Amino acid sequence: MLTRMLMAILMSSILISFNAHSAEETDVSIAEAIVAGGCFWCMEHPFDELPGVIKTTSGYTGGTVKNPTYEQVSSGSTGHFEALQILYNPTKISYEKLLEVFWHNIDPTDGNGQFCDKGNQYRSVIFYQGEQQKRIAEQSKATLEKNKPFPDTIMTLILPATEFFPAEEYHQDYYQKNPVRYNYYRFSCGRDNRLETLWGKP
Repeated sequence: MLTRMLMAILMSSILISFNAHSAEETDVSIAEAIVAGGCFWCMEHPFDELPGVIKTTSGYTGGTVKNPTYEQVSSGSTGHFEALQILYNPTKISYEKLLEVFWHNIDPTDGNGQFCDKGNQYRSVIFYQGEQQKRIAEQSKATLEKNKPFPDTIMTLILPATEFFPAEEYHQDYYQKNPVRYNYYRFSCGRDNRLETLWGKP
């Protein structure tokens, strides 16, 4: 009986140590990126397909109101941007790669919004967290300015990250929940045609 109790205690200690180590590894292997590229419905899909991306969340950031609603943000009255939070494993995908995908899914030449959506709330932005992300974002923008396949100036902003507020649940994974409406929106907004004009066929 005593031997069984000692074995149980030993196994519990090993399990606790293993779980603590696993949790620590998990924390280390998750990083966050926040970008804005117009309608957040259209930004989820490209990042969801990338190996190393753990989760994407549509939401709002950069404004002055706590927990804003979609109606408030879309009116342009709160100073928020429609944005996308990307949780990713930096050992599997780099921040540089995320920015590369970001550029090819926006119109960086538009300083008044994105595609058919106009207003500051729809502008393209890279929200950096810390000096390393800032440096990478600025270098990425400078490289694009030098090598861009179009003549117009890059208008995308690079701003410090502020609090991110998840959007209402019906906005999350919209392209999966409402594929017909999603595809009609992309088409009617001229998003794919403009992207092909800027970047060529995917």
